[in-house]
Amino acid sequence: MRGSKAAAVLVAASALMFPAQAQAETGTAAQPAGAVREGVRSAAARPSDVANRLFKAWLKADRDAASAVASPAAVNTLFGYPYKAPDRFAGCTGNACRFVHTSVRVPGGLNGILMIVSGTKVAKVYESRHVTSAEGAAKYLFGAWKAGDRNRGLEIASAKAVNTLFRAKFGGVGYIFQGCESERGGKSCAYSYEGGAMFMHTRRLSPGAGYWVESIGYIAD
Repeated sequence: MRGSKAAAVLVAASALMFPAQAQAETGTAAQPAGAVREGVRSAAARPSDVANRLFKAWLKADRDAASAVASPAAVNTLFGYPYKAPDRFAGCTGNACRFVHTSVRVPGGLNGILMIVSGTKVAKVYESRHVTSAEGAAKYLFGAWKAGDRNRGLEIASAKAVNTLFRAKFGGVGYIFQGCESERGGKSCAYSYEGGAMFMHTRRLSPGAGYWVESIGYIAD
């Protein structure tokens, strides 16, 4: 009798132990089905996957496919890109994914296309801009600073110029645009304000190319 009771206890213990051991080994058996499905959805919505789906739809000129993974504004911006397609995926930092050029030079610090992913869609696209006047480039950068949008600034200016300008937040000071004048290598566009002036030094990569802001300088009265 004692042997029979001992065997029964061992059988019962085994029945309790092995399922738990299997759960520990797989790491999934103990999870509810809903949790597993949520994990699959999260993996499918990685920013890099979403961005690459939009990029491929753009390369195929497929607006319907692009609209399935991006906002209307993002689709319109991307499909209006003035340069050839970037040739390298530079990865994602958080939800910001970049596609860059390695064979051509374009204005600004983005060097291509930046996609901001939100959930399963690209919410916004930033891109290297083609601006045909020095004044337009300066005003575009000033507008980005006023909006507090560094990525927008990089569409039309070097990282150096953006870093200089964005050291301080736009404070609503009375800036007055004074126009642009030719200087060696390009044009200098000035904004005056009480106590001094800011100069945006614009350049072009070639005579027929668009303008971009290469650097920024200040003078005090």
